[in-house]
Amino acid sequence: MTHVLAFDLGASSGRAVLGRLVDGRIELEELHRFSNDPVLVGKRLHWDVLRLLHELKQGLLKAKNQGIELGSIGIDTWGVDFGVINEAGELLGNPYHYRDTHTTGMMEQLIEELSADTIFERTGIQFMPINTLYQLASLNRNHSQQLIGGKHILLFPSLLRYFLTNEMYNEFSHASTTQIFNPKTMDWDDLLLQTIGIDRELLGEVVQPGTQAGKLSDEVCDELGIDTVPVIAVAEHDTGSAVVAVPSTERSFAYLSCGTWSLIGTEVQEPVINEMSQSLNFTNEGGAYGTFRLLKNIMGLWILQESRRAWEREGKAYSFPELVQLAEQAEPFAHFIDVDDDLFLHPGDMPAQIRLYLDRTGQSHPTDVGSYVRAILESLAFKYRQAFEQIERLTEAVYEGLHMVGGGIQNTLLCQWTANALGKHVWAGPVEGSAIGNMAVQWIASGELKDVWEARRVIRDSFPIVQYEAQDAESWNNAYKQYKMKTNIK
Repeated sequence: MTHVLAFDLGASSGRAVLGRLVDGRIELEELHRFSNDPVLVGKRLHWDVLRLLHELKQGLLKAKNQGIELGSIGIDTWGVDFGVINEAGELLGNPYHYRDTHTTGMMEQLIEELSADTIFERTGIQFMPINTLYQLASLNRNHSQQLIGGKHILLFPSLLRYFLTNEMYNEFSHASTTQIFNPKTMDWDDLLLQTIGIDRELLGEVVQPGTQAGKLSDEVCDELGIDTVPVIAVAEHDTGSAVVAVPSTERSFAYLSCGTWSLIGTEVQEPVINEMSQSLNFTNEGGAYGTFRLLKNIMGLWILQESRRAWEREGKAYSFPELVQLAEQAEPFAHFIDVDDDLFLHPGDMPAQIRLYLDRTGQSHPTDVGSYVRAILESLAFKYRQAFEQIERLTEAVYEGLHMVGGGIQNTLLCQWTANALGKHVWAGPVEGSAIGNMAVQWIASGELKDVWEARRVIRDSFPIVQYEAQDAESWNNAYKQYKMKTNIK
């Protein structure tokens, strides 16, 4: 039976997942899982892109060694990052990690040159210093060797796809995250590119999700001893793929893709670019099949992941289930942080950054690991509530609850506390949302599924959905008021 293969790369790990349709149900098999670790070289933080290419090849080899026939392949990754290819087709240096500090001050500089109103009106994208706009501006204005001699700028999944196919196409859902793509003209924005000194020809053609964007190259097939396979440009931003996999029965729904980043929003037919969406710092990222993702990027479980790394460096190794158990035992509502504060953006000693934030806001320090973890998870839940209420204001809609997808939903405590904070239902599942959405676009491209709504029905029938009910409403409502007061969030 023919399978599809989804390469799903997040900011901390990646996986190669096989999928097949059997009697209206999806069957999954994880072929290969690998860590995705940034590499600090001197003062610069990079992605180990060639290692990631090696891991993709391992996934292809494992499929071959199991005698699996592949119908197609799709790749999705995190947003905003890219690589530069020269005239000979070679990569110019290891791509920078979005958490590298080379963009420091660049967002403020461009806002001063162009105005926030101009940038937002032309892109509809949330202002974040990690955005591609500020990365490219920094590279060009600092005469970086990453750009000199460059002929093609390929966003990260397109870069990996190029390594496998020798074809160069950027994809819409990923292009839309860059803050240099105009959703009104559906093309790269000339004013922004001229301002940062980037030739639009470097960015090339943008294709829609579901487009066949090449086949495995002769070189890759010869190296691995495999037959060529079509490579589909899926919704190549991992959140774009995750939203495809939201198993909603309603056309209007709210979702949270939960992982290293938390992305909470709703699916709309047109970008919402107005004074309110700009003031709330929402974003309009491209989706599959003529949709946009009106959402807020929230720092997410990165803060917990980086705290765990800091404790490991001190010789204290905790599994994530152990950390959750410690949090459950800690005192509730003792410390509050704004998870999106710039203190938490870059790698480092995250517990020390939390203490610095608490000092700044006149709060006491946690006394044990569980108290740190509880502060992170409770603050995330409250941040979700704030963003959820803003989505309802922006769309003038009322949502019965929140669909949570992605690896973060394995943290059942966070799911329950999110329901408590919202005072609404939370439906959690599927865990492998991005990989499943990646596959769904491949099946729609091949005609095995009719459209995204048939795909969502099949996904709903194929995977368990856990429903969480809100509990202890009075305590959580009172704590939310404390959270807003302590963090000075309006």
